[in-house]
Amino acid sequence: MKGKTLGKYTQLALIVAIIFVINIIANFFHAEFDLTEDKRFTLSDNTKQLVSEVDDNVNIRILLDGEFPAGFKRLQSAVKDMMDKIRDANPNIIYEFEDPSEGSSALVERRRKQLIEDKIVPINLSYSDGTQLVQKAVFPFAIIHYKTKKFIVNLLEEQKPGDDEDVILNKSIALLEYKFANAFSQMQSNRVKNILFTQGNGELDESQTFRLTSELRKFHRIGYVSLDTLMRLDSTIDLMIVASPKTSFSIQNLFKLDQYVMQGGKVIWLIDKFDVSLDSINKYRFYVPTESEIGVEEALFKYGVRIMPDLIMDLECSQIPQVVGMAGDKPQTKLFPWPYHLAAASTSTHPIVKNIDRVNLFFPSTIDTIKTSVPLKKTVLLSSSVYSRSQLSPVRLSFEMLKVAPDPQKYNDGKRPVAVLVEGEFESFFKNRLTPEFQAVLDNIKIDFIEKGKKGKQIVVSDADFAKNLVNTTTGVTEDIGYNKWERRYYKGNKDFILNAIEYMLDEGNILEARSKEIKLRLLDSVKTREERFKWQMINVLLPVVILILFGILYQYFRKRKYARFQN
Repeated sequence: MKGKTLGKYTQLALIVAIIFVINIIANFFHAEFDLTEDKRFTLSDNTKQLVSEVDDNVNIRILLDGEFPAGFKRLQSAVKDMMDKIRDANPNIIYEFEDPSEGSSALVERRRKQLIEDKIVPINLSYSDGTQLVQKAVFPFAIIHYKTKKFIVNLLEEQKPGDDEDVILNKSIALLEYKFANAFSQMQSNRVKNILFTQGNGELDESQTFRLTSELRKFHRIGYVSLDTLMRLDSTIDLMIVASPKTSFSIQNLFKLDQYVMQGGKVIWLIDKFDVSLDSINKYRFYVPTESEIGVEEALFKYGVRIMPDLIMDLECSQIPQVVGMAGDKPQTKLFPWPYHLAAASTSTHPIVKNIDRVNLFFPSTIDTIKTSVPLKKTVLLSSSVYSRSQLSPVRLSFEMLKVAPDPQKYNDGKRPVAVLVEGEFESFFKNRLTPEFQAVLDNIKIDFIEKGKKGKQIVVSDADFAKNLVNTTTGVTEDIGYNKWERRYYKGNKDFILNAIEYMLDEGNILEARSKEIKLRLLDSVKTREERFKWQMINVLLPVVILILFGILYQYFRKRKYARFQN
């Protein structure tokens, strides 16, 4: 009997020892299997490599500690899970959660002033804790310290009026990897990237690109330059943006852009093929838009794309107001679908456009891809829907067409490309075109002509208005990119598309793939949840207890039967 007791103690000690050893091993080795369809718990290979290359200590403060409602708890949990994965990829990374609202009132006030100095502004969160309405200031930010650098990561996406809170939280969770990967990329970069907007040919001015440049200035250096003031564009310029030129480029300035491309330079062309707007149609009963001649058409043709002299009409479009009657002396308006204002939904899996919302484009034209003498990779980023048609110039525009419902059978031209990415080693537009006089000028200023360039990228979009912000000419207040003043809604795809395009052009570590990761939102049925709340509470609370009691009864039953045989 004594031997049996000793054996039981030995077994118990052995089990405890095994559990202890397993816990020690688990502290040093971490493994998990991601069986989710969207791979939401797996870092991309590019992010892992980027994080693993950090050669010094990184301290990350997460300002999301404390009690939150269910939605924010999900964000809090997702951030912690992301931090664990980043730390597993590099032990030099240390993180901690903190609550900025914790401590004495003087300490909290001092801490908040410091955060506001760092442009960390809280959001006011209102929720019910089951007994009362709670209002709390929340700082959904992470502060990353690396050597002498400090980076602020906004963990929560901006919520526009009318946005669903669950959708915003889900998008915020989906973008966590990209945001941290982008921060790590920026802090390891040897220099800030330089982005230049061309000026001098009627391009969008600084007020119209204010919102775009405000976003870009968080990580890059932004400038506006007239090509006439420069002798050449060198490799210190990481990206050129040509946004809606209205007048023709001189042959000298076109040569500068061409040779910049030959050096491996990257250019985003936002080209309005026609000078047209709703104001021009309002001014005249019938309006025939003129084709813009900006002097880059032949060069783009050489680079593999051609903007066709047409306007695309699409049944998938946004709306504009029209007067339908009068109420006293006040006009009554109604919104009508305007087929020249496309609401383009991308079906491409390219990181620039994957999972983005619709992009609202204004009077775009078809972009045709051309076979070139050198192999180039051409990717259609955005197209019209299958319910679209093309109108070749000259086109007579009038609001009279809104009086008649469109015939879907006439919108049968299929998808028409409106944004194309071209990558490869471009051949110069000026190959076999230089005159002896031009060559003499180059020799005099000691500039070598490059016939075939290094590997580069160019994006051509047949619309520029989608990327600009509206400006109140009286107050100077600007709306965010993608705001449709007639529908009073935001097309978030506009902002995402232009920012993604710019980041792709500057991205050397392919971290943009993390931005295109999709986490599907599987929401509960709120009505059914309320109706069956008590039932599931009872199941979750009582069922484990019942199972435990049944296990105890069965265990005692079989134990008695086992030892009853020995007693008999």
